[in-house]
Amino acid sequence: MPAGRALIGGMRGSPAVTLTALATLVILPLVPGVLAVGSPIALIALPVESIAVLLLLTAIRSPVVRRVIAGTFGVVVVVAIVVAALDVAFEWTVSRPFSPVDDWSGVISAAGVVEDATGTAGVILIVGAIVAASVALAYALARAALRVARVIRDSGRDGRIAVATVTVAWVVSALIGAQVAPAVPVASSETAGALVAVSSQTMTSVRENQQFASALRSDPARGIPPEELLSALKGKDVVIAFVESYGRTAVQGTSFSSGVARVLQSGEDELAIDGYSARSAFLTSPTFGGVSWLAHSTLQSGVWVDSQQKYDTLTTADRLTLSRAFGEAGWRTVAVVPSNEEDWPVGRSFYGYDSVSDARNMGYRGPSFSYARMPDQYTWKRFYDRELAHPHAPVMAEIDLVSSHTPWTPLPRLVPWAQVGDGSVFDPQPAEGLSPVAAWADPRTVRKLYGESVQYSLSALFSFLHTYPQPNLVLVVVGDHQPARVVSGADADHDVPITIIAQDPEVFAATASWQWENGTLPSPDAPVWRMDRFRDWFLDAFSP
Repeated sequence: MPAGRALIGGMRGSPAVTLTALATLVILPLVPGVLAVGSPIALIALPVESIAVLLLLTAIRSPVVRRVIAGTFGVVVVVAIVVAALDVAFEWTVSRPFSPVDDWSGVISAAGVVEDATGTAGVILIVGAIVAASVALAYALARAALRVARVIRDSGRDGRIAVATVTVAWVVSALIGAQVAPAVPVASSETAGALVAVSSQTMTSVRENQQFASALRSDPARGIPPEELLSALKGKDVVIAFVESYGRTAVQGTSFSSGVARVLQSGEDELAIDGYSARSAFLTSPTFGGVSWLAHSTLQSGVWVDSQQKYDTLTTADRLTLSRAFGEAGWRTVAVVPSNEEDWPVGRSFYGYDSVSDARNMGYRGPSFSYARMPDQYTWKRFYDRELAHPHAPVMAEIDLVSSHTPWTPLPRLVPWAQVGDGSVFDPQPAEGLSPVAAWADPRTVRKLYGESVQYSLSALFSFLHTYPQPNLVLVVVGDHQPARVVSGADADHDVPITIIAQDPEVFAATASWQWENGTLPSPDAPVWRMDRFRDWFLDAFSP
């Protein structure tokens, strides 16, 4: 009798249950490969992990040891599946693989975004379902391994022949490089590969973080004499406005970029009438699709901050940020972070802000728009009322504009500035838009809403400048990162637009060597800098 038929004949209990156990044992260890390849074709393979655990379980006599081995096997496979899923999620959101050293805070932030879209109950339900599914899969794998191993032992010689045949088939397939499809080998080791990859990523992250900490020990900006620091901007109000998810994809080569370009062009025409000029280029952001604070710290500090661990290291170092430089040069420094609902200690300890405005103290009484606790129009109005509407010492501010933050729905619309008040005028607006759950069912809808969100943020900015003229203002408008891959596409780079707007021609004379393009819309040929270059070039230009 052939070995396979002998195995079937040797089954104790339901053959259907044993066949289900065998399918579980074969299929689940292949799931990391399916996630990596993005195709179910990777399920047509022989998983070495299952072969190895069966060899062990049939060789070991102790029932207790067998249960420990089977349980460990189940946990390892499930961990590999979770890691592979996180890799896919991070690649399609922040355009890099998951790193256990750097990215747990990113997972927590993502959960916060989901909570904004679905509510606390929704995120609890999702997390609970993931945990329950993981436990159930690990248990199912352990039980499947024990059952198949018992059938093999009960089948005697035929069972051993079957396992040996499969083992030889795996070894031969590995030696000759047999493939089911390009990059999909017959001899699979995807579970082991996922764990090896994440271990390698962990070691790389540790090494890079050590090098980063070492590089922070010197800061060339500390050599600027105090009396010269930013002296070319004396008397100016300076604002760095980060536009959430405002990437190159918003202005070039997409289904929605023409709409954003129209807003930029009409805004530029209005700026010219009001006496402003503008120069634009691109910066390459250290992050993609999220984790905005990495971009903020990179631009301000002049070092490349592409992970949470580096951010944590930087914010405990003595690095001269732009905001701290302005503070040392005599400016009042302000941070406006409208979606923050908790204390932000590094705002004072690292960035050196004299005051921080957030969701708790900006006086907003209107509705939230998913992640955005308040519309950008309200943020501009509150900043104007507090800092610019009355005679004041020069102000330097970083303002975070969040209306273009994922999930990009529902979106606010502009109201007359005199009606902004405490924000309650916006009460009816969220009900006029799609819910995040409905919008995200269709990628085309998501892309359309993203474009509309950027149009809104830019329109609010231009309308503010037109309504409240600021002859002494120097405004730096910059994206923090590209939107997620569902919007920007698989081939998008990390570039974000940056524009300087001012009325004083001396501002542009100081930056003439940058060779940025005229206007608010950078062309495909506009200069591209790494974002960490901006601090030093800015300090050099305005600290003669």
